[in-house]
Amino acid sequence: MTTLRALIAAALVVATFGWAVAKLPPPAPLDDKAKAAAEEKKAKDASAADAAKAAQARAEDRVAARYIAEQKAKGKAVTPQMSPSSQPAAPAAKAGMKAPAKKQ
Repeated sequence: MTTLRALIAAALVVATFGWAVAKLPPPAPLDDKAKAAAEEKKAKDASAADAAKAAQARAEDRVAARYIAEQKAKGKAVTPQMSPSSQPAAPAAKAGMKAPAKKQ
């Protein structure tokens, strides 16, 4: 009996919410100032996302370097498996590997 009451109450809430949303007017079109503000916010969000991605990459590099150092201290040989796109050219040259040739 209580399950039926709960289902009826949930259906009533969903129906009321749908009816209320349907009566809302459409948003007003953006003017030039609002468009400029939206573009600026989009650019700021993109730069913040790039900064966060770079910070994440630096943190991952620090963790990997620490792990490798700890494993070397224990006497275990660790060879990191990195994708070619995430490998910087300078550390590859230091490790004795050839850096990929640049396309012209």
